[in-house]
Amino acid sequence: MKVSAVVRTKIRKGDLVRVTSGKEKGKEGKVLGVLYEKESVVVESLNLLKKHAKPTQQNSQGGIIEKEGRIHLSNVMLLCGNCNKPARVGMKLLADGKKMRTCRRCGEVLDKEV
Repeated sequence: MKVSAVVRTKIRKGDLVRVTSGKEKGKEGKVLGVLYEKESVVVESLNLLKKHAKPTQQNSQGGIIEKEGRIHLSNVMLLCGNCNKPARVGMKLLADGKKMRTCRRCGEVLDKEV
């Protein structure tokens, strides 16, 4: 039996990312979810898959449903809001002890303040 380790990622739900390789290369979208065990992300309206569904009580019509498929983490990069380019992500320790994600190109903090 294969034991898989959960991978840490610097991409989170709600981030804006750009696809760097594959059939969706160059397209941008918002991250809907991060699948840590599979090392992938689900990006809004990218990598659409068609699923054939039988009629059920919830979906009385049935038919073909389009939904987003997952994209491997190595094929997406976080977009920096300041320089509007894909960013390599670094970590910065603030004075109050919080760790924040930063853009390595411009030094801008990528995390949204809560």
